[in-house]
Amino acid sequence: MITNAAAGTNVQEIASGIYRINTPAPLPDGQLFSFNQYLVVDDEPLLFHTGPRQLFPLVSEAIGCLMSIERLRYVGLSHVEADECGAMNLFLAAAPHAVPLCGQVAAMVSMGDLADRPPRAIGDGEELALGAHTIRWFDMPHVPHGWECGLMMDTRTRTLFCGDLFTQSGPSEKALIEVDILGPSEAFRQQMDYFAHAPQTAERLGALAAQSPRVLACMHGSAWQGDGAALLRHLSEAVAPR
Repeated sequence: MITNAAAGTNVQEIASGIYRINTPAPLPDGQLFSFNQYLVVDDEPLLFHTGPRQLFPLVSEAIGCLMSIERLRYVGLSHVEADECGAMNLFLAAAPHAVPLCGQVAAMVSMGDLADRPPRAIGDGEELALGAHTIRWFDMPHVPHGWECGLMMDTRTRTLFCGDLFTQSGPSEKALIEVDILGPSEAFRQQMDYFAHAPQTAERLGALAAQSPRVLACMHGSAWQGDGAALLRHLSEAVAPR
């Protein structure tokens, strides 16, 4: 569903009750890139990634095509960066009962000050019920970069909201694909390596693989479905020191 024809913003369901909001944008070199947010429509709806502040009109318009934005209960982020939480306070203003949802480190060092409403800090392995969906949080320091990084998975659909992992360039018109995304994402990473390459990177990716996700909800590019455990193990091998 196209929600803004001028910008190309669109919404598509990638798993039961989980929607990708996608907006294509040009990079300085002329390549197309995409910014994705994911909305879990449930008793207590959750938005993961806000997009940059400038995208708020487009993202809020897209949410409005699915539900009233005032219903938002959680506005989640993986780490503190403009495309993750740049529009946070605009969403908090639009949704009076919403709170930021982030890891404990992010809450302590940034969101407790940056957000206009106190964050809900969630611990490693902790689960949060939204209604039909339950999300499980994973602390992922330095994977791929920030100290405060964390990711979450919906235990019902095995959808892993994987943030900057598997970033792909291009407009990503297809919301959900089954073809290789590791090759394109690694080609993009070689141009601008955004991984911290911490000593625990392989171990942490292995822990994610053990969760056996079936859908990978990428922040940039198409979401992917298939054997998520195998793909995460391959990513671990790709980013390991040579």
